[in-house]
Amino acid sequence: MQALLAFSRVIDAINTRIGKWLAWALLAAVLISAGNAIIRKLFDMSSNSWLELQWILFSVVFLLCSPWTLLNNEHIRIDIVNNMLPKPVRNWIEVLGHLFFLLPFTIVMVITGWPFFIASIRINEQSSNAGGLAQWPAKFLVPACFFLLFFQGISELIKRIAIMRGMIPDRHAEVHHPAEAEVEELIQAIASADRKTEGKP
Repeated sequence: MQALLAFSRVIDAINTRIGKWLAWALLAAVLISAGNAIIRKLFDMSSNSWLELQWILFSVVFLLCSPWTLLNNEHIRIDIVNNMLPKPVRNWIEVLGHLFFLLPFTIVMVITGWPFFIASIRINEQSSNAGGLAQWPAKFLVPACFFLLFFQGISELIKRIAIMRGMIPDRHAEVHHPAEAEVEELIQAIASADRKTEGKP
């Protein structure tokens, strides 16, 4: 198990480095968008290549930073249900969810996304918009994203099993996100209202 945890740490380090570096693409997309808008307003000029570059940069962040998002437990979950479940149940949901849903889905996406990218690069697929960019770099993001996400899923599965065996602490156990705090406040407010109602004659 120690070897698997070491492997998990390597995956975490790689996806953290990738996520931190590529997150800057969001700033680049904002600057390009602002610059494009200013030039269009001042000089009545624009280019489809700059417009397409914006959504490619956003796609880079959305797709290639998703393993980093999973690593930091920032992915979407149904908080109001999750918080009401006991810790062992939540652990098993994590294990089964990664094993039977996340990992098979990432495999399917890599297998189907790679030929999609190869077909595009073979014909040097270009944008249908005048002055647009090549399409194959954007299509490469799909298999690349799910390849990284597959290994992050493996890492999370290893860590969850180690947590269940008491080998490592759950570093997300005491972290409360704003949404989770709101859910807890809502539950407490409902419970308080019920107690007040029961106390009335």
